[in-house]
Amino acid sequence: MYVAPSLLSVNFLRLEEEIKAIDAAGADLLHIDVMDGHFVPNLTFGPCVIEKISSITKVPLDVHLMVKDVSKFVDLFIPLKPKFISFHIESEDHPIRLCEYIKNHGIHPAIVLNPHTPVSSIKHMIEFVDMVLLMSVNPGFGGQKFLPLVYEKIKELRQRIDEKNAKVFIEVDGGVNGLNASDLELAGADILVAGNYIFSSDDYKTAISSLKFEF
Repeated sequence: MYVAPSLLSVNFLRLEEEIKAIDAAGADLLHIDVMDGHFVPNLTFGPCVIEKISSITKVPLDVHLMVKDVSKFVDLFIPLKPKFISFHIESEDHPIRLCEYIKNHGIHPAIVLNPHTPVSSIKHMIEFVDMVLLMSVNPGFGGQKFLPLVYEKIKELRQRIDEKNAKVFIEVDGGVNGLNASDLELAGADILVAGNYIFSSDDYKTAISSLKFEF
């Protein structure tokens, strides 16, 4: 299991200190939610801030675009060379073309499904992505309650991936904590995004370790 702390829950007044602490605590990725105030009712990081973040950590960046006009935003973040750029299937009319565009720039493309969006909506896309992010809360704000419906979506997605013999990560974001991490892994998740659970803890390393459930 890989863990991607979500910087949405970070103390922004101590951003550099927090990033270095999470780096030392064993983060596998840094999950960065980019919100435009249109696709979701919130505003967060822009490319200038993420460029500064990338300069102080060697942890790969996982950029999650919660935006409209996705292709315009993709061009803003490609120069920063994150490991993943993910975008919502609900906000893009030509997702396969955009995934190929991202991949052609040496970045792993990923697709995101909101809680209400069925896995069947991306049945023809699995071979074009390197990761699928399943939202287990409604996107836009941290600290929300986990929606158990995601368990069945993980199982269905894992079955579809295995049937195609594809190498695609399943990432889960929203309400993830030490209580549901093992069930998420059992369902088939590979990467857990956690914000409030990690950054509200007294010990980041212990919090991250508690998400890396091993059988």
